[in-house]
Amino acid sequence: MTLEHRNGVNSVAYSRDGTLMVTASDNFVILWDVESGNEIKKLEGHSSYVSSVAFSPDGKTVASGSGDRTLRLWDIQSGNEIQKLEGHSDPVVSVAFSPDGTTIVSGSWDKTVRLWDIQSGNEIRKLEGHSDWVKSVAFSPDGKTVVSGSDDKTIRLWDAQSGNEIHKLIGHDYGVNSVAFSPDGKTLASGSGDLTVRLWDVQSGNEIRKLEGHYGIVSAVSFSPDGKTVVSGSWDITIRLWDAQSGNEIRKLEGHSNDVSSVSFSPDGKTIVSGSGDKTVRLWDAQSGIEIRKLEGHSGGVISVKFSSDGKIIESRDWNDVTLFWKTETGAPMERGIENTNNSMSPSADRSLGLDKQGWVIQGQSESTKPLFWLPQELRGRLVNTTSSLALGTDGGRIVLIDISRV
Repeated sequence: MTLEHRNGVNSVAYSRDGTLMVTASDNFVILWDVESGNEIKKLEGHSSYVSSVAFSPDGKTVASGSGDRTLRLWDIQSGNEIQKLEGHSDPVVSVAFSPDGTTIVSGSWDKTVRLWDIQSGNEIRKLEGHSDWVKSVAFSPDGKTVVSGSDDKTIRLWDAQSGNEIHKLIGHDYGVNSVAFSPDGKTLASGSGDLTVRLWDVQSGNEIRKLEGHYGIVSAVSFSPDGKTVVSGSWDITIRLWDAQSGNEIRKLEGHSNDVSSVSFSPDGKTIVSGSGDKTVRLWDAQSGIEIRKLEGHSGGVISVKFSSDGKIIESRDWNDVTLFWKTETGAPMERGIENTNNSMSPSADRSLGLDKQGWVIQGQSESTKPLFWLPQELRGRLVNTTSSLALGTDGGRIVLIDISRV
């Protein structure tokens, strides 16, 4: 299954039950049905690119952050905009809901973190302290603490109720790229451009240990569901597993031929998925470190990977605007879709035709698709086919008929 925006996909989020997905790109948010890959609704209102999206815990609301400096709340059922949250003076690049769904936290290039009331849309408080872009924000599992990571090399912990800064975590020598709470909320992991992973005690703010071994920028960190293991991905093209208690490297997973940009554990903790600039998604046995399979199909470097909430589906996206879905059990790609443009098809009973991103008319809607012929740009406006002919409506107003009975 392939879902495509006209421009880069900046953020992806699943509903808690795994049935819905939202993607952020362009100036809008798109809601998708995960099983079919069909677009359900397009949420429009932002006047600049959408950089971050998040589902509320109850799955009824989506929050989006944008380059237009606003956050917006959307009703999933109707697709209507519920609230426009204004206050940031620069693009909003990260948003997250509190576990109880009553509050949103946002991070921005304006160097601030802000808390918002969902019901009223009012800004509750502005958290100031960072001296550079705030790259990521998150709530602790109990909702009492907010964490923010910044290009100023620091991580900050904030009291979600009062807005007071609890701790400033200092230790990294370069910007912090990724932060993750342990499932029990007691430990924080961070990855940085200084080539290290660091573990922090949330209660005291002290650095517990520094995990060294990578010789490239650490781009992603994540905890296993039981909190006993930390996984990290790096530009050194390796994935490393660390014992969260001792800090020892458990094993190094090698196989990618380019930087590893994203890593994640499956919900049961048995499998790790990774995405890389080598255009592949790989599945690894978390216990042995053995590569289970390599998923190929992307035409650009993979920048994000994640499991659905039930672990049955893997979503991956690349720098060519393409999102793919894979079956975890087999590694097989799910049904392929067509580029998200204004092109459309009326397939006949025995022939399903579509237009791929490169301009090839393709036959079939699965991994068995084959290219039939290429169309120049001016003939890619709108398409309708019967069993023997293909009609193309162009942007210039022409209609072109092509005999496909012998193709």
